[in-house]
Amino acid sequence: MMAMLRVLAGIAFAHLWVRARATFVATLGVAIGVGFFLAVSGMMVGSQKDFIRTLIDTAPHIIVRDERRAPTRQPALTAFAGDAVRIEGLRPQEEVRGLKDWPAMLADVRAQPGAQVAPSLSGAVTIGYAGRTAAVALNGVDPRLEGRLTKIDETLIGGRLSDLEARPDGLIISRPMADRLGARLGDTLVVTASTGALQRMRILALIEPEGRAGFYAGDAVAYGLLRTAQVLFTRPNVVNQLHVRLADPDDARLLAGTLEARWGYKWESWQERSADILNLLVVRNVIMYAVILAILIVASFGIYTAVSNSVADKRRDIAILRAMGFSAFDVQAIFLIEGVAIAILGAVMGFAIGTGLLEILARLPLSIGGKPLVLPLDRGLGQYLIAGGASMTAALLAAWLPARKVARVDPVSVLRGAA
Repeated sequence: MMAMLRVLAGIAFAHLWVRARATFVATLGVAIGVGFFLAVSGMMVGSQKDFIRTLIDTAPHIIVRDERRAPTRQPALTAFAGDAVRIEGLRPQEEVRGLKDWPAMLADVRAQPGAQVAPSLSGAVTIGYAGRTAAVALNGVDPRLEGRLTKIDETLIGGRLSDLEARPDGLIISRPMADRLGARLGDTLVVTASTGALQRMRILALIEPEGRAGFYAGDAVAYGLLRTAQVLFTRPNVVNQLHVRLADPDDARLLAGTLEARWGYKWESWQERSADILNLLVVRNVIMYAVILAILIVASFGIYTAVSNSVADKRRDIAILRAMGFSAFDVQAIFLIEGVAIAILGAVMGFAIGTGLLEILARLPLSIGGKPLVLPLDRGLGQYLIAGGASMTAALLAAWLPARKVARVDPVSVLRGAA
């Protein structure tokens, strides 16, 4: 078997050598297709992975809020369940906002291997400075715990989240919000809660929106100490959010569903919060791979042309081989080997071209807002395997289409006509 395969391969390589120019053109087409496949997919997949990594690393993997997916069933409806009773003028029972038994919920989350959780109290406030006012959402946090869950420190200028521990009257707001108010670091703002409570708070740090590595929730978000927020909102020992970080972010959806069924509140995973974005990324990937595969298919026409011309020019050689005892399958295998050889050589050259293009892209001097930008590129083995596999599949199909004509060659008629 191996001896026959060596014979068939020798004949195939002889054909390729005789038609060296056509072989080179076909190989170059595959190489360019594979090279650009790696460059484009490396940029697209790299940017996607970087974006998803930012979603995962900079924000809590699960956020628990003091709300439910479905309204609480009212006692009157429960009391007369299944009865033919019509209730009018029913005033729904009002619930006190805030997470009930939140210390037990904290303990439940911390029981999960590698999980970290931090409580938070969020509410609307109005901040004022020098006659200007703005509405923001104040998040009261525990700096020691919150700092482990998010990368907010990487977006701060002038201070750190931990500074809130030393200054209970400290406040962190976004730089654009401070610019609109005309305030700077160290200035004192008047913070008024919806309850009417008023407190003077000092700006300890500013959130820089251009801090690419960190989490930015928008201009209308501010951070303060949890105890301060509880006093300001007159809600002592109350929290209305839990922020959860897991050892494996992919477990967020499953764990959120399990804990939501146990506690009743809305446990929102990062996958759920970003569902629309993730769906757009899927569509983006489909379009990307469709376009790139089209490039490889076009490149495979070079293989089709080379093998097809070889079949047409070698009809007499095919007839002789058949007369010597070679089967139609053996002769077909010769031309398939030609296509595979072109594909392998083209893929190897394409890997070199793609690697070079990725290196060039990585060294491009790009900047956004005056800050240097390094393109996130994916140079993983998976991209090379996809490119090689796609080129090999296209090459086999391109070589098989003309090679199947070999079975129709009648050696007797071809040799008689040659004579």
